Amino acid sequence: MSQQTPTTTELPMLLGDTKAAFGVTDFIVVVCYFAFVLTVGIWSSIRASRSTVGGYFLAGRSMTWWPIGASLMSSNVGSGLFIGLAGTGAAGGLAVGGFEWNATWTLLALGWIFVPVYIAAGVVTMPEYLQKRFGGQRIQIYMSVLSLILYMFTRISTDIFSGALFIQMSLGWNLYLSTVVLLAVTAVYTIAGGLTAVIYTDVLQTLIMVLGAFVLMFIGFEKVGWYEGLQEKYSTATPKVIVPNTTCHLPRADAFHLFRDPLTGDIPWPGLIFGLSVLALWTWCTDQVIVQRSLSAKNLSHAKGGSVLGGYLKILPMFFIVMPGMISRALYPDEVGCVDPDICKRVCGAAVGCSNIAYPKLVIELMPDGLRGLMIAVMMAALMSSLTSIFNSSSTLFVIDIWQRIRRKASEQELMIVGRVIILILIVISILWIPIIQSANSGQLFDYIQSITSYLSPPITALFILAIFCKRINEPGAFWGLMFGLAVGLVRMIMEFIYSAPSCGEEDRRPAVLKDMHYLYFAFILCVLTAIVIVLISLCTPPIPEEKLASLTWWTRHKKAPAIDLKDYKSGAAQTNLANRESDLVEGADSGDKQEAGKPPCWKMLYLWFCGLSTGPKPTLSQEEKAALEQKLTSIEEKHPWKTVCNVNAILLLTINVFLWAYFG
Repeated sequence: MSQQTPTTTELPMLLGDTKAAFGVTDFIVVVCYFAFVLTVGIWSSIRASRSTVGGYFLAGRSMTWWPIGASLMSSNVGSGLFIGLAGTGAAGGLAVGGFEWNATWTLLALGWIFVPVYIAAGVVTMPEYLQKRFGGQRIQIYMSVLSLILYMFTRISTDIFSGALFIQMSLGWNLYLSTVVLLAVTAVYTIAGGLTAVIYTDVLQTLIMVLGAFVLMFIGFEKVGWYEGLQEKYSTATPKVIVPNTTCHLPRADAFHLFRDPLTGDIPWPGLIFGLSVLALWTWCTDQVIVQRSLSAKNLSHAKGGSVLGGYLKILPMFFIVMPGMISRALYPDEVGCVDPDICKRVCGAAVGCSNIAYPKLVIELMPDGLRGLMIAVMMAALMSSLTSIFNSSSTLFVIDIWQRIRRKASEQELMIVGRVIILILIVISILWIPIIQSANSGQLFDYIQSITSYLSPPITALFILAIFCKRINEPGAFWGLMFGLAVGLVRMIMEFIYSAPSCGEEDRRPAVLKDMHYLYFAFILCVLTAIVIVLISLCTPPIPEEKLASLTWWTRHKKAPAIDLKDYKSGAAQTNLANRESDLVEGADSGDKQEAGKPPCWKMLYLWFCGLSTGPKPTLSQEEKAALEQKLTSIEEKHPWKTVCNVNAILLLTINVFLWAYFG
């Protein structure tokens, strides 16, 4: 019992010190930062075109390469990634950084292969692309519903939980109070601003995240004696209290290698290269949250430039998130590396381990006054950035893919209001989900996110690759392939929840399919099986006529679509008939308010501004102008010097990436 005394006394000290250490300077920094963010959000929303579906959801197709690149990075690096990556780094070493470096080539695939097809097809959402490509409605509805479920139970809930965990540890606030305050601020500028507000604030937050995290990285490295010191200290970072006759407390011997044993490794190298590529293609090339960023580019060169910048930025988390997680374990092995369930419960409230606290612990202990406030602001920024991206993309999916089916003649005004209401509903569900995430296996947050993704997303990856490259694929093949993939993925996911992983010292009694097949292997196998089913069923059913595939595949992207469309009704009205519906809306509003003739009352103007609805008359477009606008929105032409600049940068980025893999491999 005497062994446990130091740890028992450390927890009260930890919480007490935290409240005392968070000084006046820190509070001033946080308040100034939030005021600044709201100002940027409101400024950009006043500047932006928010009163059309294209303006609110795609930032008016006017974004340049640098905000897109920054937004791609910060949409993906939320607070869940800060806590999850640093925690897995603390528990297992460098290999988890491979998840970040794998994104480089998939981001280039997004800019060079996927986005040209999406722009040529003239789509706003990914399910809408599938509906144009295959016809029918069932695939689009399935995709929209699956995406909303994935967002709710992996992205939104884990980001809120990890952000709240950070704030609770740092400030000693009540978990729910901190979450509700954050969500309120996030919701105000997402709802009021649309995608332009999200993208501009993303740029600001990416900058602060990267600078703050780098400062902490340098302070941490100085403490442990740089990289050589980290290798030495991490290898000996074992807690004082251990579970007898086990090796759980020992750091992994291969902690400083990316490529690990294919059978016994915690992240086996074939899984890291092949299985992870399946998840990465889903995340970066077919996921609404990410692709929406690239589709808001003013032209294809800007979309490619954004992909290249995003790829460069994704090299950094290995150094400013994963390695600081390892530094945290080297400096505080008793808390971050605890293995005794009772002690872990006292330190962080989770019996399975406390690696999740690695990053917050480092901030609290090492950051000087003022900078500590900045890092709290960074974590809040990461949470808000991730949530704004997901809220905005979820409302886009719901409005364009689901609501327009229920209400075929919905006005522009109705679509804008429904988009805002959906965000509010998502926020309520997210707050109610917090206790469930709290009681979930919080010792493995990053594993939770990745494994859920690897059970549900591989069929979607298989379908998009085939849809873009294989003209023979048709609707029955695509739909039944997705159903097959979903059934197999759900079986594995349910088994994962029934048979939980053993804790330190317990025998592993799980079935072989769980025990011996890593989730990254499973993802790759599921993707291949789904592709086989899609191809076989497509070959047994009639093909889609060639003329109906114009501008919808890689081989036909330069052919312009004829008037015939695979769609059963005009769900694409969001882009093609914007002008018509806007003029209808203006006429409707004018006829209702003829008697007022002057300005509407103040409360009404405030309501119209909040919902992004214009009070003045709008210009109507002639048929020629509409055709020219559509031509501009679906053009994938590139000016020559910029095309070359993008290509050279892409090759340079891949070279750096290959060098890093080889050096740390």
